[in-house]
Amino acid sequence: MKRVLVTGGAGFVGSHLCDRLIKEGNHVICLDNLFTGRKTNIEHLLSEPNFEFVEHDIVEPFEADVDQIYNLACPASPPFYQEDMVATAKICFLGALNMLELAKKNNARILQASTSEVYGDPEMHPQKESYRGCVNPVGIRSCYDEGKRVAETLFFSYHLQRDVDIRIIRIFNTYGPRMNPDDGRVVSNFIVEALKGEDITIYGDGSQTRSFCYVDDLVEGIYRMMENDDFCGPVNLGNPGEFTMIELAEKVLKLTDSKSKLIHCPLPGDDPTKRRPDISLAKEKLGWQPEIKLDEGLVKTIEYFRSVI
Repeated sequence: MKRVLVTGGAGFVGSHLCDRLIKEGNHVICLDNLFTGRKTNIEHLLSEPNFEFVEHDIVEPFEADVDQIYNLACPASPPFYQEDMVATAKICFLGALNMLELAKKNNARILQASTSEVYGDPEMHPQKESYRGCVNPVGIRSCYDEGKRVAETLFFSYHLQRDVDIRIIRIFNTYGPRMNPDDGRVVSNFIVEALKGEDITIYGDGSQTRSFCYVDDLVEGIYRMMENDDFCGPVNLGNPGEFTMIELAEKVLKLTDSKSKLIHCPLPGDDPTKRRPDISLAKEKLGWQPEIKLDEGLVKTIEYFRSVI
């Protein structure tokens, strides 16, 4: 049995990862300050003897005896990470620093949940891990985008200089049950608006594209990356299927049988016009690729939102 620390473990992705780690027979310490995470996401785990929840902000040091650390703690949707941009930048750097120090002390393997936002508004399409990005360091999204980039730098510095065993993944758009209805991400926005019969808000002309990975597929990739002994990354984890915002909205309308209308609003600053992962490296190194098609995943996600709205 491994002792595994999951920061951000009460969040959308983190809670699903905790499920998987408990299923694999690990002792899981779920760390979360509940800024965007919710205890309802992990309620079903609280009675598990090998699960413990600790409310803590990793901007402050944390001590525990652990074998592995999954560092997922950070607001991931623009409304939340822009609510306190200084706090977002601090958790990206100081949080990563504290977790790396804990990994070094325990001689533990540590995985950093980075993001496709390190590519910015990309000039390469689809995005390979070798692409260095096109990111605005002083824009409205930079606290998150550049925060995640400096976290990757910090991880590799600890690896090269202090021999810490690291893993880095770059997560592309992910969706599924336990998303926060108010988190401002496009899948949850569209589904909630459709179920409530409200106008569906599309920013810009709707031609911008995203690639959507169902959360179960993502967790499988995260787990395989941590358990891989020969590759530290970074590696893209996402679904290479690419859809415009108009296409996504039309799918949601059809699957919810909603009469909502589409309305257009100005595109937010520095919003990427296209996003699609090249997952060749994940296939080669991890034997991983997503299995769940968008329509199937949307049905599962819509069922969840029907139950909570």
